[in-house]
Amino acid sequence: MTDIQGQRALITGGASGIGRLLATELGEAGARLVLWDIDEAGLQRAHGKLLESGFEVNVYTCDLSDRESVAEAAAMTLDGSGPVDILINNAGVVSGQNILNIEDADIERTFDVNVLALFWTVRAFLPSMLERDAGHIVTIASAAGLAGTARLTDYCASKFAAIGFDESLRLELRNQNSKVTTTIVCPYFTDTGMFDGAQTRFSWLLPILKPEAVVGRILKAIRRNRQRVVMPWFLYTGWPMRLLPVRWFDALMDFFGISRSMDQFRGRSGSRR
Repeated sequence: MTDIQGQRALITGGASGIGRLLATELGEAGARLVLWDIDEAGLQRAHGKLLESGFEVNVYTCDLSDRESVAEAAAMTLDGSGPVDILINNAGVVSGQNILNIEDADIERTFDVNVLALFWTVRAFLPSMLERDAGHIVTIASAAGLAGTARLTDYCASKFAAIGFDESLRLELRNQNSKVTTTIVCPYFTDTGMFDGAQTRFSWLLPILKPEAVVGRILKAIRRNRQRVVMPWFLYTGWPMRLLPVRWFDALMDFFGISRSMDQFRGRSGSRR
């Protein structure tokens, strides 16, 4: 079990959406909060609201697509706030375009934020966790890391990478007999605005998730040291489906509406989680 009371929790993308909700719930549980976000104005608004609630919170503006910005924010965090006990790599971006329509810079940004930033944050905060032989690293991936779909080539590739990152990190830590825990989180489309317009054919099997439900599952996983969160439950069928011939797999993706789920995607400008 991870005791959240008194633990220092760092959340990337903490100014809005899932990150903001996580901050509130972790604060209610007694965590000392550190929020990173590129949105300085949003970060300050979140800071003010969290302070009004009586939480201990520090905020740092950080562009996760810039390795130097991550290094600077990490140094300021360690100097100004102290070692991190719970690292939640929550920030993410999506373009939602067919591969030939995505700008080169947007593809690079997707991988910088959704993949490479995982390396920079973990390399910054894992050493102190190893010294204390305690800590929890949470990677917010996606159902898009379990199965690809149209108009998400860059996003799906980045989330497949995030899942592989967590799996390899988990095994590295196990081989070192470390008590540092990792958790991978793979939710379906979540109603934060990031995936506005995305559709589901069978909402009773693949509902558009409420942010509060996702955050609740993440907190439960942190408390109970669960290493994987997949929601809704139907996503677990993706693993046995992989054993089918490709044309059967694709036919099922069509039947469940997954392959056309992004047809009406609007999102937000520079969509972030």
